[in-house]
Amino acid sequence: MNIYVNGISKIYGEKENRVVALDQAFMTIHQGDFISISGPSGSGKSTLLHIISGLDQPTQGSVLYDETDIHKGSDKMLSAFRRRKIGFIFQQFNLLPVLTARENIMMPLLLDRKQADEEYLRELADFLGLKDRLSHLPHELSGGQQQRVAIARALIAMPDIICADEPTGNLDSKSGSEVMQMLCDIQKKMNKTLVVITHDSRIARMADRQFTMTDGVLAEVNRS
Repeated sequence: MNIYVNGISKIYGEKENRVVALDQAFMTIHQGDFISISGPSGSGKSTLLHIISGLDQPTQGSVLYDETDIHKGSDKMLSAFRRRKIGFIFQQFNLLPVLTARENIMMPLLLDRKQADEEYLRELADFLGLKDRLSHLPHELSGGQQQRVAIARALIAMPDIICADEPTGNLDSKSGSEVMQMLCDIQKKMNKTLVVITHDSRIARMADRQFTMTDGVLAEVNRS
């Protein structure tokens, strides 16, 4: 599945209060791409990711997943599309504190009224080093382990695309490096499309394609 971002803008307010958070962004994301989008805080990179993943609406422009315009149609259809096609990893782990790691991982399937593939869950848990942590509550896990649970939750519905918004922002350098290496391995081994938002130049350079955001303007980095 390819993603076509066609001239999307996000504008807040009017007249003297008008703020252009995103200014006519164009990009094509191919199946299996690993893309990083970097820039300072407030540059518009998270706004771009949220629009690409259907968490926010553009003021103008369109986002096509192959031939499907995800911002056309009902909110119910968009929510179902996100649950089935897109896995989202946030800087804040966003785990429910009263649920175990296993229950947090399963949440997208429960919302879609689907049964878990137990073999796939075991494979994910083994790969992410969570095999002995599935019965633990979030407060019983380290920051790195909580982010791994969040990664497993993003992958449990077998989405085509993984969107990660500052996935190492709340982690120390060692845990952050481990999490990024896992995301890279997942992207390659499972042929997932991975789009990562980061302010860390080291993480940005890990991607196959690099983009930068400055004052709402998107540009691809020429690495030749």
